[in-house]
Amino acid sequence: MFFLSVFVLTIALTTATDVQQCPGSSVENLKENVQLSPCSRLPCRLKRGSKQFITITFTPESDLPDLKNQVTALLLGIPFPFVGVDGVSVCDKLENEKGEKVSCPLKAGTKYVYKDSFPVHNFYPTVDAKVHWALSNEDKNVICFEVPIKIK
Repeated sequence: MFFLSVFVLTIALTTATDVQQCPGSSVENLKENVQLSPCSRLPCRLKRGSKQFITITFTPESDLPDLKNQVTALLLGIPFPFVGVDGVSVCDKLENEKGEKVSCPLKAGTKYVYKDSFPVHNFYPTVDAKVHWALSNEDKNVICFEVPIKIK
């Protein structure tokens, strides 16, 4: 029974998150390629003083020398950067399909997995918002999604 419980818990923690396409973007199989944990249902509930985990699988269409996070929370129509996450390079948090550590530059047509965690700071307000998350090089998004959140 214990093993069944662990298996069910593992499946629950690794399921895809019901994220939405960014405006003007169309990423194939987007929902299957983004996992936020913990986030069992929308809006994702982020507890201040905790950590949020993210896994994004993507395949760039062109070679990329670098890749950075662009992460904002939309509050009252105004985008606010996620402190400590927005503008940060992801190159040291990448793996290939086999789970081996890799880094930039990235090769076109190669599948990569970005794994990270970030703090939900205590100074964040208790609020409902929409998070816009993109992995980008310069002004070109490699993958982009939006997800509603509730910071509590």
